[in-house]
Amino acid sequence: MVFICKAIDFDNSKGYKDYLDIVNEANRKGYDFLFVKGSAFSDSEKENFFHSMIEINSLAEIPVIVEFPLTHFEDMKKLYYANSKTIVISQGTTLDGSVIEDGRKRFGEKLIVNKETVNNAALNEVFSDSGSFEFVSYFINEDDISDKDVYVLDRSGKDFNVFTYKEELNSKGFDTKSLKPSFSWEELKKNDDGLVPVIVTDYKTDKILMMAYMNEAAYYNTFKTGLMNYYSRSRRSQWIKGETSGHFQYIKSMKADCDMDTLLASVSQIGVPCHTGKDTCFFNDVLKDDSVQKNPSKILTDLYKVIEDRKVNPKEGSYTNYLFDKGLDKILKKVGEEACEIVIASKNEEPKEIKYEIADFLYHLSVLMVEKNVTWEEVAEELSKR
Repeated sequence: MVFICKAIDFDNSKGYKDYLDIVNEANRKGYDFLFVKGSAFSDSEKENFFHSMIEINSLAEIPVIVEFPLTHFEDMKKLYYANSKTIVISQGTTLDGSVIEDGRKRFGEKLIVNKETVNNAALNEVFSDSGSFEFVSYFINEDDISDKDVYVLDRSGKDFNVFTYKEELNSKGFDTKSLKPSFSWEELKKNDDGLVPVIVTDYKTDKILMMAYMNEAAYYNTFKTGLMNYYSRSRRSQWIKGETSGHFQYIKSMKADCDMDTLLASVSQIGVPCHTGKDTCFFNDVLKDDSVQKNPSKILTDLYKVIEDRKVNPKEGSYTNYLFDKGLDKILKKVGEEACEIVIASKNEEPKEIKYEIADFLYHLSVLMVEKNVTWEEVAEELSKR
């Protein structure tokens, strides 16, 4: 199997924010992994790199491989807790074999590995005109390097279509991690115009973004390019979402309904999906639901937005503004008090008290999150990696 990775050679004079564009490119353009190579000589450089890896891992939507010279057992632990998928032992590592073996036992055998450069004429031919690439394999034992997966590390800095290269690799007999539909176009039921409707949602929030149609070419080109392709009934032609606006949609998953006549696509949306500039095409209330909202995710995000608004637009007599005015110490004190109330309520005979105390705790926690600029989406994303 050949994997294509977007590579970062981390500069110790920089922080994670300097690499946001590269991380976003890796997320959206079909790369299989993000590869980060670091080096550090001082404690401050190490701390900067470890902190940056926490942030990069939280922003990366694909697995992250990190190469770093390990000099202490703590280095392994910090990179592991940063949610790195794989840790590659770099030149400059001073840990002896027994310490590395202890790391494998504690953090998983596949976590601590070595790297071997691969010289492959066919791969050189595919990537000959694309800039700076390195071909490597990862292994655990020195005698275990044959018939391994090859990772293509892209340091070219060029903008190219990863899916095009995967197609060429496949034509030369290499296996790649390609987007391939589980169902052929023939297996889908088309409407009278020979089209299939597609409902599009945001892959992070499940928010419905828009609805469009696909013909056969749009269906297959979506998987070929990783970008959502549709068929315009008014123009009678295929089109790529974002080709004029820049508001591309990168496909994450797709399902067909029980009748096989409607598709549900989950995407990473760049910009907004609607030509009106709104964050959804579904904003006209035909019948407004005034019932009590009980969706936990929506309640927490709506609560966050209200608290966030209170901070920007203070309201006289608001308890939330009282907390913000008193400052972080007061907010932390209330979070601690409410956490203790949950413990006390849990020991009482009346279990229903717990829900009131948990609700109070989540409110005060939300105030703290707004104060520290941490969102529920970020927390949910972190939990999804646990």
